[in-house]
Amino acid sequence: MGKDYYKTLGISKGASDEDVKKAYRKQALKWHPDKNKSAAAEEKFKEVAEAYEVLSDPKKREIYDQYGEEGLKGGGGPTVDGQGNNFTYTFHGDPHATFATFFGGSNPFEMFFGRKANGRDDEDMEVDGNDPFGSFTSFNLNGFPRDGHAGLGGHQRRKQDPAIIHELRVTLEEVFHGCTKRMKISRKRLNPMRTEDKILTIEIKRGWKEGTKITFPREGDESPNTIPADIVFVIKDKPHPHFRREGSNIVYPVRVSLRQSLCGCSVTVSTIDGKTCNMKITDVVKPGMRKTVAGQGLPLPKNPEQRGDLVVEFDVNFPESLPGNAKDVLKRHLPT
Repeated sequence: MGKDYYKTLGISKGASDEDVKKAYRKQALKWHPDKNKSAAAEEKFKEVAEAYEVLSDPKKREIYDQYGEEGLKGGGGPTVDGQGNNFTYTFHGDPHATFATFFGGSNPFEMFFGRKANGRDDEDMEVDGNDPFGSFTSFNLNGFPRDGHAGLGGHQRRKQDPAIIHELRVTLEEVFHGCTKRMKISRKRLNPMRTEDKILTIEIKRGWKEGTKITFPREGDESPNTIPADIVFVIKDKPHPHFRREGSNIVYPVRVSLRQSLCGCSVTVSTIDGKTCNMKITDVVKPGMRKTVAGQGLPLPKNPEQRGDLVVEFDVNFPESLPGNAKDVLKRHLPT
């Protein structure tokens, strides 16, 4: 007959998730080998951790409720995909990792059960007695010493790992139309310890500016000691063969000859959505001069139905040299 996880935690089959957590807290503190010196403590501590990991996970609990331990561990439960593969579970074997994860730190005893100088507990915990480890002056957990009189006067909370930042390259056409990006990440997970892949879906909105940040909270590696890092993607423009962006405006460089710059010309300008427009220039074109085609830029981020402008930026191609007679003509006709 398989293990009765509900009996191990001392709860009924219909217990809520909160009941499961409370029961694990109580049983883990009762049977932790650093407190309980009985011969059975280590094995009971392990059984309690395994029971909690199964009953605190909705999928594992559902399979266990229907098929028992044998179905959960032997693959006798339902298939999880269309190829007939069965879900199986194996306890990772480290109850101390489960304990540290639950209490939020590699040294949860010092975090939660240290004593203030006045001897009072720093927090109201649901534990057996005032301090379940009060009879021990010190102990080591994963190499961390505990002083029975030093504790939570400076209570330390778990810190979050620094954000993991990735550049997300997009074309100007993708910014113009909007698109969906799917980014695959690999991350470490506890309970059970494993490395898993996950696809993060990013909806690129029309007109998003370069530098826009998309944050997926706490999607980094899990660790007993820290809060998982946020995964942050930062929008970065891919170089474009014809355009560059300035905010919601698009700059289109045009190069004209010296004759065109002085005598006027017509230029054909492409737009980001694949159209063209003709621009007649009658003014003298100076290097760096700009002409604007209103409403032919990128969508405005806060109002995508409106668009920025297409900015035509002129550059003048000066000749490397001029023949003497051309210089004479220019001298006669150009103002000094």
